[in-house]
Amino acid sequence: MALILIVEDEDQVRVLAEGILQDGGHMTLSASTADQALALLDGDDRIDLLFTDLGLQSDIQAGLMLAQEASKRKADLAVLYTTGQGLTDGMQAMFVDGYEFLPKPYTPEQLLTSVEKLLPNA
Repeated sequence: MALILIVEDEDQVRVLAEGILQDGGHMTLSASTADQALALLDGDDRIDLLFTDLGLQSDIQAGLMLAQEASKRKADLAVLYTTGQGLTDGMQAMFVDGYEFLPKPYTPEQLLTSVEKLLPNA
């Protein structure tokens, strides 16, 4: 079982992802902004994986910047990116090491499989 931080600014998508991950046996925390996510990362919980949308609150790179900052704060943090928009080579070049990418829309099975790839022992 892993503790997964979900960062998604669309409430319905965030709630859906939480349900999928919880049904898959994981614990979740959630945030709708990068600032909320960083506050949770700085807390006492040992977060295993950051699942973030690339675009947050109209900023297409907010999730990229969040993942970079989160990786500085927690070096062993796994990162799973998602977006429903196009992915450019420039965006992909900003991904942190050891990431997975899951395009939207995704199925529950695809989400759980991506988590298992990043956290094979969870």
